[in-house]
Amino acid sequence: MRAYETLLVETLAPHVIQATLNRPAQANALNTQMGRDVHDLFQGLMFDAGDVRCVVLTGAGDKAFCGGGDLKERDGMSDAEWRRQHVIFEQAFEALMDCPIPVIAAVNGAAYGGGCEFALACDFIYAASGARFALTETSLGIIPGGGGTQNLPRAVGVRRARELIFTAAPFTAEEALAWGMVNRVVASDALIAAALETAQRIAGNAPIAIRQAKRAIGLGADADLKTGLGIEIEAYNRTPPTADRREGVTAFREKRRPVFRGE
Repeated sequence: MRAYETLLVETLAPHVIQATLNRPAQANALNTQMGRDVHDLFQGLMFDAGDVRCVVLTGAGDKAFCGGGDLKERDGMSDAEWRRQHVIFEQAFEALMDCPIPVIAAVNGAAYGGGCEFALACDFIYAASGARFALTETSLGIIPGGGGTQNLPRAVGVRRARELIFTAAPFTAEEALAWGMVNRVVASDALIAAALETAQRIAGNAPIAIRQAKRAIGLGADADLKTGLGIEIEAYNRTPPTADRREGVTAFREKRRPVFRGE
């Protein structure tokens, strides 16, 4: 992995990397360079993941996952400059959502605005007990533009999402858990360990199967049942010819853990 100006990318365990939004002095706020860095990382994983099978996305420090767009950088921008910057942000969010390997958000603190959208763009969310979320854009004269108006309703329901987006009100990790947006809430000092444990379990499964399952879920989630079943079978049919499928059956017969190679 290359070095980034606003991201710290490191290997946590075999086949698992941690990507840390790394602007702690600015509450890990999303600036233009971070948009470029996030896009580069996840687009790179789309084209060539190498041996990476799961990503944990978190924020530097213990106060903020990501405080949203960097308003100091945006202050004084012309409309044209704002639009050009937002295209970079759009590409970053889309690259994250299109990443073919699972991405776990480990939300360690405030996830406001674009930070909340980063978390929603991941496959699922683990949150520290003190974390707070908000889509604050309507209080700034804009609306969520990183997938928030689409991903939040799919996570918490349309009526709840309307309330949260219209009011721009913050909510707790525990509320997010109760509404179905967050999968698990843990103590702050146990957050990365919990995410890593799950990431390692994912990384231990057949990587081609995981990618195909993610594809089937993503494409089928908003389709009618018949279409979704067709998507599932198309994805399924890519797995029986693999060496990993043969290894899985052999390991089951030999009563040992399978060693999957992504082949």
